[in-house]
Amino acid sequence: MAVTTAHRLSRDQVIWSFGPELEPVLEVEAGATVTFETNDCFTGQITSEDDLVTGIDMSRINSATGPVAVKGAEPGDSLIAEILDIRPAEWGVATLIPGFGQLIDLVQSPLTRRFQVRDGEVRMNERVAFPARPMVGVVGVATDVDTLSNGLAGRHGGNLDDRLHGKGARIYFPVRQPGGMFAVGDMHASMGDGEICFTGVEIAGEVDVRFDLLKGKQATWPVTELADRWVPHATADDYDEALKRVSEEAARLLVDEHGFSMEDAFIFLSVACDAGVAQACKPAPQFGTIGRFSIPKLGACPRPFA
Repeated sequence: MAVTTAHRLSRDQVIWSFGPELEPVLEVEAGATVTFETNDCFTGQITSEDDLVTGIDMSRINSATGPVAVKGAEPGDSLIAEILDIRPAEWGVATLIPGFGQLIDLVQSPLTRRFQVRDGEVRMNERVAFPARPMVGVVGVATDVDTLSNGLAGRHGGNLDDRLHGKGARIYFPVRQPGGMFAVGDMHASMGDGEICFTGVEIAGEVDVRFDLLKGKQATWPVTELADRWVPHATADDYDEALKRVSEEAARLLVDEHGFSMEDAFIFLSVACDAGVAQACKPAPQFGTIGRFSIPKLGACPRPFA
């Protein structure tokens, strides 16, 4: 059932990049809930298995609905976006893109597969169906200096493609411009960690987001809070550098917010936490790797920030 909201943004109200000079299409108070209508990542250009990515306008990729400014959000704060509900449409697509992904030496031709989504399942064909796990791939706020296309991830968020960003996730974004300037898009009905063929089940839909503020505290990259854990992120061109950066980010939060020594943080991350990737669909020219660390909610570190 949809959450009752006072604000709704159309999927026509979109941005194509995150930069420092975004202008809001809506301004709300902290505590407000907004329904975002979102496009699929291809912005409606693929409707059947006859439509291939080689024949679409690649400049119309990953539109993000927004941005929304939250009153009182200032640089140095964290803008909290809580995903209350995600409602995908009835069908979506996954594609193979020549030159992208782990198996391009085995599968070289473009291909589109259309998936049906109903009754909590994603159906690939008559034989293969699996549970739907709706999530949003592009979630971000305004940057401090650089303008980045929605296909890229960075310290502002952007194309994080983290399958954990589904219903119930609370994402803490570092505010770099007044109002934060939040936008969201690129819904998936399902996607695996790594996204090795470069797409999930790309789909349009609606997302209900409730906003809050954490004054005077922020991480370097977005940090996600779930019911049982919290998850720092970091991005880099290569996997090993992304893992190094997210390890440093996780350790810094444990030290600065929860009083760990650096040595204890190092050991704790190894024995009690899980390193992983949200996206590492190499080869993917110009696209980086998103590393993440899952940290269990314990008495010593119950949330990202003290």
